[in-house]
Amino acid sequence: MFPYPSGKIHMGHVRNYTIGDVVARYKRMKGLNVLHPMGWDSFGMPAENAAIEHKIHPSQWTNENIAHMKKQLKRMGFSYDWDRELSTCEPVYYRWEQLFFLWMYEKGLAYKKRSIVNYCTKCDTVLANEQVEAGLCWRCGTEVGEKVLEQWFFKITAYIEELLDYCDKLPGWPERVLTMQRNWIGKSYGCEVSFPLAGSDEVIKVFTTRPDTLFGATFMLVAAEHPLVTSLSKGKPIEKDVQQFVEKVKKQDKLMRTSEYYEKEGMFLEAYCQNPLTGHRMPIYATNFVVADYGTGCVMAVPTHDQRDFEFAKKFNLPMIVVIQPADKPLNVQTMTEAYVGEGILIHSGQFDGMENMKAIESIAQYLETIGRGKRTIQYRLRDWGISRQRYWGAPIPMVTCGKCGLVPVAENDLPVVLPRDVVFSGEGGSPLAALQAFTDTKCPQCGGPAKRETDTMDTFVESSWYFDRFCCPDCKTKPGLDRAKTDYWMPVDQYIGGIEHAILHLLYSRFYTKVLRDFGVISADEPFLNLLTQGMVCKETTKCPEHGYVFPSQVKDGKCTLCGKDIIVGKTEKMSKSLKNVVDPDFLIENYGADTARIFCLFASPPEKDLEWSEQGVDGSFRFLSRLWRIFLEYLEDIADVKPFSGSAAPEGDLKNLRRKTHQTIRKVTIDIEDRFHFNTAISAVMELINAVYQIKHPAREDKVALAVIREALESAIILLSPIVPHITEELWQMLGYKTLVSEVSWPVYDKTIASEEEITIVLQINGKLRSRITVAVDEDEESIKAAALADEKIAALIKGANVRKVIYVPKKLVNIVVA
Repeated sequence: MFPYPSGKIHMGHVRNYTIGDVVARYKRMKGLNVLHPMGWDSFGMPAENAAIEHKIHPSQWTNENIAHMKKQLKRMGFSYDWDRELSTCEPVYYRWEQLFFLWMYEKGLAYKKRSIVNYCTKCDTVLANEQVEAGLCWRCGTEVGEKVLEQWFFKITAYIEELLDYCDKLPGWPERVLTMQRNWIGKSYGCEVSFPLAGSDEVIKVFTTRPDTLFGATFMLVAAEHPLVTSLSKGKPIEKDVQQFVEKVKKQDKLMRTSEYYEKEGMFLEAYCQNPLTGHRMPIYATNFVVADYGTGCVMAVPTHDQRDFEFAKKFNLPMIVVIQPADKPLNVQTMTEAYVGEGILIHSGQFDGMENMKAIESIAQYLETIGRGKRTIQYRLRDWGISRQRYWGAPIPMVTCGKCGLVPVAENDLPVVLPRDVVFSGEGGSPLAALQAFTDTKCPQCGGPAKRETDTMDTFVESSWYFDRFCCPDCKTKPGLDRAKTDYWMPVDQYIGGIEHAILHLLYSRFYTKVLRDFGVISADEPFLNLLTQGMVCKETTKCPEHGYVFPSQVKDGKCTLCGKDIIVGKTEKMSKSLKNVVDPDFLIENYGADTARIFCLFASPPEKDLEWSEQGVDGSFRFLSRLWRIFLEYLEDIADVKPFSGSAAPEGDLKNLRRKTHQTIRKVTIDIEDRFHFNTAISAVMELINAVYQIKHPAREDKVALAVIREALESAIILLSPIVPHITEELWQMLGYKTLVSEVSWPVYDKTIASEEEITIVLQINGKLRSRITVAVDEDEESIKAAALADEKIAALIKGANVRKVIYVPKKLVNIVVA
């Protein structure tokens, strides 16, 4: 995943990009064509905020950061194809994005409507639901409110079934991520039930997956932000109190509100509706644990069979009716301490009494349709993607508003609509684009009359939803900005690497955008990424000064704060972040240990999918290993200079034979760990063991060319196997061995199965679990051959002669147990 140019790379970048670089280098050495590009996700609020703070243009801030980060990435030795570098804030990139917008508008996939949106007053922009974390803006941490605005949307729901269906066609993705996407799409089968509103011809519509509990619905819950709350309380003495309650709930995090642990809050709206099956009057409450943008925003409450409803009913002393009776223990409302959510037999359910509740779901759904009070339907959680942002530093939306023609798309020939550079940043209210008359005033593409440009810009997730396609042909200047032959050759991405935090936002949007471009005939791929690796976070303990709060590691010396001399409090290990100041600058590592140490530490300290805990001891250990590698080469360099690596299957006996075996076992181990599992830590460990084995060999005489050839084979193999991981030291050592080519250009080594074999092992032979004999077999002998050898053993054959052999059980590399009658 390409980075946002924030100014400096951090250890998370180092880990992510080191993983990708190892895979790219390994695949090249395996003989594959590898596209390993780099670019910049360069639009976004931080640049605009920096422009206000430092009084420089966002483009200047962005490009200076790109230059610095590019220098850092090059120092790390990442093997990027810099000829394909792209930056999403450049018109040569976003002009094609604007073209795709026009096509989406033409097909009804981009549209504008008034809607309630999350709004950050500090960033002065709209936020998607996914960008609101614990009620706060994901960028600046300001409390998020709501506004009603005209907004542009992408109709992601048009692809909802395909997005869900393909979650089962991505075997290379972590199941955790697929589950998160399925849950976010949130497909549910159920019924839409109509509850007549007392004293009105209107009805409250409720979506439920549990019509079998409808006879137990005793009150109605409505999301506090639902328009119904305002209309039902209007003109009543409670109107002001209800409005205050609504404002309070709006400030609560939507995800937390629906948690079973969150306090259930509510207000009676002095209104009632009618249960369509029982006819009972149901009081209507506004509440905090129902949200307006899922289902209809209204929920029938069945307190005996839903725990949240149970807690709410107890708190507000509301009626409860048991409608599902378990077989083992009859339920009594007066003695219930929690809701019963299991299966059972229906009671107090009219004509459906005695039915198993799960079977009654379909029967009651049919009955509701018969009496005109409901219908079977499918509900989704996913909503269309709001892409409007009231900010400057983003891709302009290529639409104009004409007093005569209404909304009109910009002509394709007039693209790109270039983001003007001559704007004034005050930091106050809205996008500066709206105040720039030279930008807003234009002509209608349809009638030629005066018109106003759209001043909203696109969500930056639009840019990151197709950049991987552009990497295939970054210099394409012809419509539609993507070369079909090149995208068909390279796409979909074989291996995508990034954090779990992108599981919903970026990955879901990219999947949607890919399907849209496919349907436009621009690309062929159904999905953007075949395989996904979500690497863990880089974590470090925090250090805190009683006077200065959190301090950087560089501000701690001998347990004391260097600013004031007070004792430092060492806190828990948390994700590295600027706010906690528990960060380590990669430049510090490069200056003090070298880039290779930073690379190997990130890979050795933890498997890539797990969190990596920073450890100075681990960094020192990585540096010591590389120093140890260097020393063993210097020790043998002169003696092996004119010796070729040992080849062939024959070898001397003893230690040298063991070293050859270890060499080929290491090749096998590293290949499997990288190819199949991305377990770089165990691959590195295997090479460390090989180097240790070389150290244990007594240095042979210069005349012993055979022994030196075996040692050279081991050392060369170690260099080749380590070259994707630590390219700088391995290239240096490779040249010292006399090679003129780069080690990164040689073929990946292939192990000899015969040499790698441990040769022979002893297998215990049992009859009915009792030891009777032993045999010796090759360590890699197959199971059937070992069983046959066991039965043919002289002692075993004599003991089982005439007996009925019922079963032969093989425990790998340990024993064979022969079961006889």
